[in-house]
Amino acid sequence: MKNYSTFDILGPIMIGPSSSHTAGAARLGKVAMEIAGNDFEAVTFYLHGSFAKTYKGHGTDRALVAGILGMEPYDERLKNSLNIAKEKGIKIKFVETDLGYEHPNTVKIVFYMKDGKKVNVTGSSIGGGSIVITNINGYNVEFSGMYPTLIIKHIDKKGIISKVTTVLAKHDINIATMKVNRKIKGKEASMIIETDHEINSTVIEELQNIKEITNAKAINPTTKRC
Repeated sequence: MKNYSTFDILGPIMIGPSSSHTAGAARLGKVAMEIAGNDFEAVTFYLHGSFAKTYKGHGTDRALVAGILGMEPYDERLKNSLNIAKEKGIKIKFVETDLGYEHPNTVKIVFYMKDGKKVNVTGSSIGGGSIVITNINGYNVEFSGMYPTLIIKHIDKKGIISKVTTVLAKHDINIATMKVNRKIKGKEASMIIETDHEINSTVIEELQNIKEITNAKAINPTTKRC
């Protein structure tokens, strides 16, 4: 995991008593929702470490739910998020667990989608409202959600990285960081790319036209959901 400086943990504008347990938790929920999509009917939060011990007292439960509903950490509705989820018919469950050698403020969020699929997103709140996403559906990743981020699933074949970077260069999108991961050689792999520029729908369409890419999704920090 990366080392984080003092500048990464300055306090955010937020609702709640703790930047790690409320602001960071809300950001974790929101980024996880951006990854999964908002067509879900139930969400289970597996809380690890300090999150598991203090989630009710510090409002982590309400913050996480606010995030998956698309709220920002400073949204006044955050304190009523559990009721809002109930009104929307979304089933919410919290489970205290041990996720192993993870940051103490870690949560695994499991989305139960309306089409029957499940999406798993694991991330940690590292202080000052900053977060890091560490796993998506079993793939180890590492990104903060602070930059526009591309999440790509593709077949593990040579030349895929070149095809993706060619599309980004065509649209004058500069790459900040890139991480590629695979489970089995020649099978499904993942690519996480943080960029310095917003990723629009045209870029996603062009990436999805690459036959080896099975899915491409963009997360732009300025995107608002309600």
